[in-house]
Amino acid sequence: MRKMYLSAPLPFMGQKRMFAKEFIKVLGHFPDSTMFVDLFGGSGLLSHITKCVRPDTTVVYNDFDNYRRRLANIPATNMLLSDLRRIAEGESKNKRITGEVRDKMLARIEREEKEHGYVDYITISASLLFAMKYVVSLEEMKKEAIYNRIRRADYSEAEDYLKGVMVTCKDYKEVFKCYKDIPGVVFLVDPPYLSTEVGTYRMSWRLADYLDVLTVLKGHSFVYFTSNKASILELCDWMDRNPFVGSLFKECRKVEFSASVNYQAKYTDMMLYTKPDKVLGIAT
Repeated sequence: MRKMYLSAPLPFMGQKRMFAKEFIKVLGHFPDSTMFVDLFGGSGLLSHITKCVRPDTTVVYNDFDNYRRRLANIPATNMLLSDLRRIAEGESKNKRITGEVRDKMLARIEREEKEHGYVDYITISASLLFAMKYVVSLEEMKKEAIYNRIRRADYSEAEDYLKGVMVTCKDYKEVFKCYKDIPGVVFLVDPPYLSTEVGTYRMSWRLADYLDVLTVLKGHSFVYFTSNKASILELCDWMDRNPFVGSLFKECRKVEFSASVNYQAKYTDMMLYTKPDKVLGIAT
């Protein structure tokens, strides 16, 4: 009997394991032979659960972040973690690792990358960095404090995790165009949350990108994920109550300055201003 995962086989920021049981209930509301298109596939958990619970359906998983490569490298990742575990012997659990032991661990990771051409840094991050902190390169790893959080057990190989699922790898807008005209299609829409760290995703997101996602929802059945931190629902409610405001900054001029809190946290300060003639309605 096929195993159904209620959490992704490998760490992934933003996977929907907390929603798994409720998501299963939602799937029962849609008719037989429905097509489900997972626009922001991420870890593939939603696609996997959908195919397990609704084997009668067609499920399309947009693996834009190449989670499949991480799954295929589970044996190599387990071997690397085994070596790191051995190097860290004698180090206190959950305590910071420094000095020669740290240097040996980083050297082992570097050797893995040189010899095999790939390291699953997100999975390794879960064992070496502070909780919920991830890096995607050796250079980034070297900048971080390393802790002995290495899991004791190997990751299970997930050979049938995506069994029966159609896989694509495109910008979500391209995937949407491919399937938007199919009758009864249901879009699974789980974009990176607004005001949330998106550093491990293969995309750069601005407010306009989050709002563009909403155009996918109009006129289609969907399951959409967001959070109160994003304030998307509050924004949509305000727009519904004030439909004629338009863009208040359309005629503004903008000045920008780059700033940073530290070497990782960077942001842009902006000043927007209107020309006096625009405010007074004077023709130029």
